[in-house]
Order: sequence, then structure tokens, then C-alpha cells
Amino acid sequence: MAVDPRQVVAGFLTLSMFVMLGNMIRQDHFSSPATELGLEATGVESNTMKLEDNADMTNVNAAGLESLMDADEEVKPCWTKPSPKTQPSSGFVTFSLTMGPEYHISQITDAVVVARYLGATLVLPDIRGNELGNKRKFQDMYNVDKFMRNLDGVVEVIEELPDEVSAKKPAVIRVPNRVTEGFITNTIQPIFQTNNYLRLAVIFSSVSLRPKETNNKDLDAAACLAMFSGLELKHEYSEVARKMSDKLKELSRKSDGKVLAIDLRTDLLEKKSCKTTRGTRRKGCYDPDEVLAFLRNVGFSANTTIYLTETWWHKGLNDLKEEFPNTYTKARNFQLYFDDILPSEKKGEFLKSSNADLARALDLEICSQSDIFVPAVAGLFYGHVTGKRIASGHTQILVPSQSASTLASDFISTYISSKNHLAYSCYC
Repeated sequence: MAVDPRQVVAGFLTLSMFVMLGNMIRQDHFSSPATELGLEATGVESNTMKLEDNADMTNVNAAGLESLMDADEEVKPCWTKPSPKTQPSSGFVTFSLTMGPEYHISQITDAVVVARYLGATLVLPDIRGNELGNKRKFQDMYNVDKFMRNLDGVVEVIEELPDEVSAKKPAVIRVPNRVTEGFITNTIQPIFQTNNYLRLAVIFSSVSLRPKETNNKDLDAAACLAMFSGLELKHEYSEVARKMSDKLKELSRKSDGKVLAIDLRTDLLEKKSCKTTRGTRRKGCYDPDEVLAFLRNVGFSANTTIYLTETWWHKGLNDLKEEFPNTYTKARNFQLYFDDILPSEKKGEFLKSSNADLARALDLEICSQSDIFVPAVAGLFYGHVTGKRIASGHTQILVPSQSASTLASDFISTYISSKNHLAYSCYC
């Protein structure tokens, strides 16, 4: 039987329409705020991004992510250990560590710089939590032997004040973070000359870790030493962090993927650190949906192993878990039966609200050692993780930004791309 050519053409057109309709259904459209994550947050900007066929986009961007993985740099210290002090100590400097491990690093650094300049003895600090009366000794969290050994000759360090000094009242001085030689000379030194027993309170009016111009190489070296070789978790805790990192790497090998650590803190999104006075979201703070949109845009594959710094699972993370099934937090959600990363025998110690600084210390270590780091919250945590990664040569840090590009290289932290982190003045 003869076939009408017009019927053939009509059938072809109909088939083409169905193919086009299928492609339209597969399209994925979303909007996401994507501003450069800075440490001095001022406001919120938004940028609409569009993805079509996420699976295809992942394949397109895979090469860019792989090239990012080859970005390790060999670095070495650009500074030498300061010369030992020859004069005996002329007084004492005391202080406390507060607000979490990312703040501890800065507080230790400022205290060492002040004590070095004054020629004073540094007293090991105690560690104070956010809850009233929550206090522990330095050695309860950190490796005290290594701390004292690394600072040997730079500053004299003692565990406790002599009885005759502790009976006196110290002069309390509010010290700006990243204290300058000028502030020490003009403000601290005159007080120290009349009262050689000081208590420092470090104030964080700015949290930028960009380099500053200075002419005192001795203090610069002391600051580098304190910031990058001062604090180390005590062995028991560093072993927990190592086991967690090893477990994440093992999971990533099973899925032939990478370990991506994301500093995601939904508990902060409604707090002052992530809100302007007008109630809008501050620049640099991202919720789970916005993080998911960013991961799609850059092209991470579904088999990526993701570690979130969230302590507990909640329903706001479900969409992220659905698209990236290898997503983990420290603790299991017993309703959803997600695997957990924190060893079960350590949960009682690390997951108590009074031990939030211990849980945050684990996050700091894991984010510093992961294949890629994405900071979704602005602040010192981002800055100090970046510093640790620069010091170890692992500069794979991606930051959500205004760019609508889908190339991973366009989202590299400006700390890295512009080399404007103070770690680059300590390592080269």
C-alpha cells in the first residue's frame, strides 16, 4: 500500500514535538543569592542562575573540578623563629580563650605578640564556654607540651601564676584583634611599666585576616609562629578528628568521588552574625537551598562525599541529602537513619551543648583537611581554615559569588586567587 508523504512528515513533526517537550520538562530553573563571601559583611546581593539538565552540566564542569584538585602548592615558612629573649621576664600576661577554636587562634596570637614585645611571661589561659561557669584548663583541650615547646625561647610560658602575684589585682586591658606595635607601645606598655601583671581581653571589632603593613619582623615572626604552630588539639581529640577524616575519605573512595567540607550553620542564619539591622541576610551567609543551588551550578557530581559542620540533622537539609546522598554531619538523625561520622563512643563528650567548642574544633580540622572547602558562613572560621589550608598547600576553596559562571575556577576564594591572606606573609 502506498504511503502518503504528507503523513510521514506529520509523524516526524509530532515525534519532534514530544522530544522537545521532554527536554523542557527536564529543565531545572532556580534562583540563588550568590555574593562573594567576605569577612566584613555589609549586606545581601542576589544573582539569578539558571541550569538546564543538571546531569549534563555536571559532565561539562567535571574537568574544571578535576583541575581544581591539582591546585596543591608546595610552601615553606618565609619566617624564622624569633631569637631567644636574653633578659629575664619583667612581668606576667594572662588571658582566657573564649567563643570557640577559631577565636582561640587569634587570641593566642595576640597574647604571644604582646608578651614578646613586653618581655613578659605568658600564663597558660583557661578556656571559657558560652554558658556561665563553663570553664576548663588549657591542657583539657590542647596539647600543652607542644605549645610550650614551640614557643620556647620566644616567650616564657608558665602553667600558673606564682602565689604572690595571683593575690594581686591585674590591670585589665581591652586589646583589638591583630594588635599592632603602635597600640602596644602607646597603650599597653605604659600600664605594664606601672603594673607588671596584665589581663588581656581581645576584642573582635574586625575579623579580617588580610595582611597589614608592618616594619617589625620580630613581631611578625612571633605572630606566624603562634598562629600556625601554637595550638594543636591534645592527642585524644586530634585522633578523633583524624578518624573522622579517614572515614570520609574511605566513603569517597567507595563512590569514586571527593570529600567536600561545607561550613553550613543554619543555627546562625537568624542571629546577629547573619542579620543586618533591617533584618535582611548579611553577605556571606547561605542556607541549605542556596548551597544546593551553588553545588549544582558548579557541577559537583551526585557521588561527592559531603561533610556539613552542622552538628545535628534537620529537615532543612533533606533536599541536599536527596541530591547528594553521601552527605553527613557529626551525628545521626535517628528518624532518617543517616550514617554518622563521629565515633559513637565519643558522642557523649562532643555533642553536649556545654562542649560546643570541642565539636567546632573537629569541624576546623576536617574542613582544613578535606579535598575542597566551601564556606557558607562568613567569619573567622573561614579565615583560619583558609590559613591552615594555605600552610599545607591545599588551596581548593570555593566561595559562592556574584558570578553566574559555571566554572569552578571562577569561584576560588579571593584569599587564594589574590593571595591576600596573611598566611601568604608567613608561607611562600
